[in-house]
Amino acid sequence: MKTFISLLFLSTSFFFVEAQDQNYKFLKKIPLEGDGKWDYLKMDGERERLFVSHQDRVHVIDLKTDKPIGEITGLKGVHGIALAKDLEKGYISNGTDNTITIFDYNTFKVLKSLVVAGKKADAIMYDSFTKQVFVFNNGSGNAVAINASTDEVVGVIEVGGAPEFAVSDGKGTLFNNNEDTNEVTVIDTQSLKVKDHFSLLPNAVATGLAIDVANNRLFSGCRKTKSLVVLDASNGKIIQTLPIGGGVDAVVYEKDLKLIMTSNGEGNVTVIKQESADKYSVVQTLVTKPGCKTMVHRGTSHNIYLSGADFEQDGKTVKPGSFGVFVYSLN
Repeated sequence: MKTFISLLFLSTSFFFVEAQDQNYKFLKKIPLEGDGKWDYLKMDGERERLFVSHQDRVHVIDLKTDKPIGEITGLKGVHGIALAKDLEKGYISNGTDNTITIFDYNTFKVLKSLVVAGKKADAIMYDSFTKQVFVFNNGSGNAVAINASTDEVVGVIEVGGAPEFAVSDGKGTLFNNNEDTNEVTVIDTQSLKVKDHFSLLPNAVATGLAIDVANNRLFSGCRKTKSLVVLDASNGKIIQTLPIGGGVDAVVYEKDLKLIMTSNGEGNVTVIKQESADKYSVVQTLVTKPGCKTMVHRGTSHNIYLSGADFEQDGKTVKPGSFGVFVYSLN
């Protein structure tokens, strides 16, 4: 009996430690210069670099030292960053003048500024399957495809509404959240045609989007209804809907730990456990900072990174010199 109780205690203790290991806590802040607005971050885990959008510039951080190693400057209302690492180039969307800044990945030198049709260039991503960059114009309801080898526009896709985050399955299909039409738009990257629409209703104002390619699942964050919607990526069937914090923007999928995380602008991150392809549960609400709405994760360390700043008493004005990236790690 003693042996059985001891084994039971050890087993229970192991489970407790394992469960505790899933909890995220604040680790450090990486301070960055400038007091402008911020939006997307972009992780390059292979080269251990983090790209941080910041109004008129993009900061580049070396994650081996957590120190800035460069800046791409002269930008106008920067939103997102895409990396075509196989072509040694990067792409930045400028929402103010609807241009795409193309830079050399190694030197961070600007190579070209490309004007694209539309209004408020926002989400941007590189599709390695077709070697194309896709720019989603939140203010004009269209997406622009750029040939990353020639840096020329090769097509415009009308999606309607207000397109937001997009993800790729790596096999010729893009999925794009639309905050106005409350759906996921499915795009063929070769024909540059919309091939399907997945309704998210009654969930509304879709922003962040992540994908689990192995299980063919999409994770769509909906701001108005404070919900995360799990969909079957093959047919758009809603598998499960979970409650999350307010003001969601980004959603990430941590495939090794089977976690889905939503960064919520009200000042928290909702952490959801993927128990199976069709079963999910909320396991943590991590307190962050108001305004920290965008996020990326680093697969090797499992750390998550959110950009943000402190605010004055009005809750809107950024305190000078307070901008940076907030890093959270597992226990």
